[in-house]
Amino acid sequence: MSSMDEPPSIAAAYAAFWETLVGKSPHTVHTYRTGLTRFAEHLVERGLPLTSPTDDLPGDVLERFYTWLVRRYGRANRPTCTTYVAAARAFFRFLERRGWGPRAAHLERLQLGLRDVAGRGSYKTPRVDPALPLLVAAADERALPAASPATANLRLELLRDRALLRTLFCTGMRRAEVASLNRADLANGRLDQAIITGKGDKERTVFFDEPTLAAIRAYLQERADGFTPLFIRHDRARGKPRFGGENYRITTQTVFDTVKRYARAVGIDASPHDFRHEKATVLLNNGASLSEVQDILGHASPETTKKIYAHYETARLRDAFDRFSASPEDLVRRLGRDPRSPMPRNGIDGGE
Repeated sequence: MSSMDEPPSIAAAYAAFWETLVGKSPHTVHTYRTGLTRFAEHLVERGLPLTSPTDDLPGDVLERFYTWLVRRYGRANRPTCTTYVAAARAFFRFLERRGWGPRAAHLERLQLGLRDVAGRGSYKTPRVDPALPLLVAAADERALPAASPATANLRLELLRDRALLRTLFCTGMRRAEVASLNRADLANGRLDQAIITGKGDKERTVFFDEPTLAAIRAYLQERADGFTPLFIRHDRARGKPRFGGENYRITTQTVFDTVKRYARAVGIDASPHDFRHEKATVLLNNGASLSEVQDILGHASPETTKKIYAHYETARLRDAFDRFSASPEDLVRRLGRDPRSPMPRNGIDGGE
């Protein structure tokens, strides 16, 4: 259908939009599908069925979708609302390219209305428990079951947990990035860096320290297999291996559940993303620049790094405050006057 044809239904436009995402990462496609599912629910609630033509979409649809999301998820979950609106905006950019956009407003006007309602947004300061490293220690301190056929899976799961938690702590990778690692990326634990494809299909280099590599090597040695994924399932329900063990690869949910399990064991609240915040904290407070942290963690924009993590430079700011501030007495001395000597009156005591 050309841009000169009658606009399709919203449902048909959805289908056409999915075809354009073939080059996007699975994570992006999943996010867009979730966001546009919410958008469809909003339209139906508003009385606009998906069989309606796309040019019937109202001119205030983006701003109303945003307020609908805020009411549904709450102001505390504004990042979720923003993510879902971003999916709708991508859909409207697609409609604009095809000439299928709403009659009531062009994309620019739609986005202006959204900005007026949503504002620029803000990031809340991440609250990372300082006891987060205890998760790594808890896995390391758990006794490894004696080697036997009955305990083989338990041994492998513990060795995997140790390597997984150290990887999260050492690299600050996202959980999807960790789940996607292949053993060849690190040459079975012999390479101290790997090139990965992260969010937005952007490549970056991640770095590993020796304790993390040692944990990975111990895990792979115990596995004694040639499967492609670095981290795999070891439960009895995993079935037979296919495609180099690709069906054994752990999911992002496994990463999440592993962190939560050890967090409960040490009595704190933590998630995989907290390891990214912790990595930024350590890097910044030990002297890394924002641009270096941006590159290490794979942020698309330095503004993301600055907004989320700049507050973690508090210790450095305190040091600068203490080193470079001056008291009134110091400044008086610089004027060449003894601060203990009486000041000339000149009427400053409020006298007549």
